[in-house]
Amino acid sequence: MQALKIAATGMSAQQMRVETISNNLANMSTTGYNARRAEFSDLHYQQIAHAGTVSASDGTVLPTGIQLGLGVRPSSITVQLEQGSLSATGNDLDVAIEGAGYLEVTLPSGESAYTRDGSLKRSAEGVIVTSDGFPVAPEIVIPSDASSISINGAGEVYAYFDDTSEGQLLGQFSMASFTNAKGLEALGSNLFKETEASGPALVSTPGEDGLGTLRQGYLEDSSVDAVREVTELIEAQRGYEMNAKVISAVDQMMSATTQVR
Repeated sequence: MQALKIAATGMSAQQMRVETISNNLANMSTTGYNARRAEFSDLHYQQIAHAGTVSASDGTVLPTGIQLGLGVRPSSITVQLEQGSLSATGNDLDVAIEGAGYLEVTLPSGESAYTRDGSLKRSAEGVIVTSDGFPVAPEIVIPSDASSISINGAGEVYAYFDDTSEGQLLGQFSMASFTNAKGLEALGSNLFKETEASGPALVSTPGEDGLGTLRQGYLEDSSVDAVREVTELIEAQRGYEMNAKVISAVDQMMSATTQVR
C-alpha cells in the first residue's frame, strides 16, 4: 500500500512550507528582507495502464489510462522580489534602494557579495562598511574632521567641513543587477552571492541601466506580509493534519486486513 509513503511525502512538504513561513515571520523586521515561498512538484507516476494502450481486439484504446501518483517533492524555495516600504531614520549613513539593484560588498576573502541592507557604518579608519564590518565597494573613506555626510540619488558621497560651505566629493557608490536575481545564493547577514543561475553581476551607477536610486536617511523595510504569511501557515497546518489522518486511516485499514480470519 503506497498511501503511507505518499502521505509521508505530503507531511514532509507541509513541514518545509511551515519552516519557510516561520523564517519569513522571523525576518519581519530585517532590513531589505524579501519573503520566500516554498514550491513543490508531484513525484513520478506508476503507470499501471498507459493512456492510448489498445484495450480490445477492435483497436479500442484507453482514453486516459491508470497513472498512480507517488507523492510530492520540494522543487524550490524562491525569493519574492518586492520593494519594501521606506522608513525614515535620519542617519547620514543609512541609504535605501528605490528600485532594483544591490550594493556590492567586499568579504574578508576578497570575494564580492551583494546586499540591499543600507544600514551603513564608519569603521575606525573612516571606511564606509556594513553592520558586519565589510567595506562597501568601491571603498570610500570619510575624513575624520568631516562634520556631515551627504549621499545623493546617484550614489555620490560628499563630505562637509566646518570651515567651508562646499562639499568634497569622496567617491560614488556603484550598484549591481542580475539577469536572474532569484538565482542568488543567500549567505545570511543580508548578503547574497552570485551563482551560475543568477548570472554575473552587471555593475553600473545608481539610476542607470535599470537600477534604482539611493535615498539617504531611509532604510528599506522587510517585504513580508504578516497577514498573508499567517493565512498560509494555517493552510500548511491543515495540510499537515490531513496527511497525518491519511496515515492513521491506512494504519487502521492494514490492521483490519491482518485481523481477517
